[in-house]
Amino acid sequence: MKRSEVMRRVKGRDTQPELRVRAALRALGWTGYRLDRRDLPGRPDIVFMGRKIAIFVHGCFWHGHDCKRGSRAPKTNTDYWRAKIARNQLRDRKVCAELRELGWRVLVLWECEIANTALLQQRLSTSLGNCFPDSDSSC
Repeated sequence: MKRSEVMRRVKGRDTQPELRVRAALRALGWTGYRLDRRDLPGRPDIVFMGRKIAIFVHGCFWHGHDCKRGSRAPKTNTDYWRAKIARNQLRDRKVCAELRELGWRVLVLWECEIANTALLQQRLSTSLGNCFPDSDSSC
């Protein structure tokens, strides 16, 4: 019973990490993005349509990141969770490849990277800096 209550609380959109990324984008002056575009492969969390940039905000556990939280093995039902995370990783690679084939730039931000606002803004500036907002060069 407790497990189902915990799993019921896991949200698919407007999560804390997503809200932090959106706040960082606004703080850097990058507006005009769209959320959860269902018409794109993988339904990216944040999309800049005109610049063809897709941003995914991944939870470390759910997507099998190699950080401390993501590499932690569940204590119960381990076979199920390992298979589930492996499927998620496979799907993530496929979606990124599909988007790139369509001419999109893809940025994946991990939950562990988002905790520090200054580092998050630096990562966004580094990754997308030549695309926004007053840049002469095209992305």
